[in-house]
Amino acid sequence: MKELKKSSTHHSFIPDPWESLKSFTKARIALGRTGVAPPLKELLDFKMCHAHARDAIYSILELNELEEGLQQFQSSVVIVASQAADRSVYLQRPDYGRNLDKSSVNNLKNESSYSVDVSITIADGLSATAINKHAVPVLKKLVPRLKQSVLTIAPIVIAQQARVAIADEIGSLLNAKLSLILIGERPGLSSPDSMGAYITYKPSPGTTDESRNCVSNIRPEGLNYDLAAEKIAKLIKASLQLKLSGIMLKDEEKNLLQ
Repeated sequence: MKELKKSSTHHSFIPDPWESLKSFTKARIALGRTGVAPPLKELLDFKMCHAHARDAIYSILELNELEEGLQQFQSSVVIVASQAADRSVYLQRPDYGRNLDKSSVNNLKNESSYSVDVSITIADGLSATAINKHAVPVLKKLVPRLKQSVLTIAPIVIAQQARVAIADEIGSLLNAKLSLILIGERPGLSSPDSMGAYITYKPSPGTTDESRNCVSNIRPEGLNYDLAAEKIAKLIKASLQLKLSGIMLKDEEKNLLQ
């Protein structure tokens, strides 16, 4: 019998005609193909980005470094925790991440004395990596803008295992007219370290999302620190002047303070 020869088919790389568009976005577009499959390089890159996204979800706040970085703002720092005891509970019970545990409530009551304009919370959310990288640099640009506008700021709060709504309870306990929370956003396959900022006027437990303004994708590759701080400061000043936030406050309107 004649020995059958093994056949092998070699597929060369076929570039995508829209490849030039890749220079305008980090999105996974115009990958090209090898035969009917994506190129090996792109497949491996996808798996690596997926791994980075998973790592971001399970990352933890670098508390010592954050506290050290926050000292420059000459504000006391309070570390609190949500009712989610660990990451597993946090991911399965979003409602626990929206509420403070009892000891944190008591700690914030001890910090509360008189009414202030703004409470600032930084929280891990779904990417502590984002907070570890970007929170202090953004506050370094933002806090001077707020102080220049003669706005009073409550003690800065670091919240662990936290969701956005935890800032409502924190702001209420600190007698703040407005709450700002910087929080790690859900990691994408090209952005595992994206940070968001949420602004809520007259924060109180039970506040719903239509009452918030959001500034998203804060990171050097997205909305850079200077632009993010400028936008957040304008929203805060307009919110306090107009006594509202959320869908009633449009960040593109002329009523934003200059």
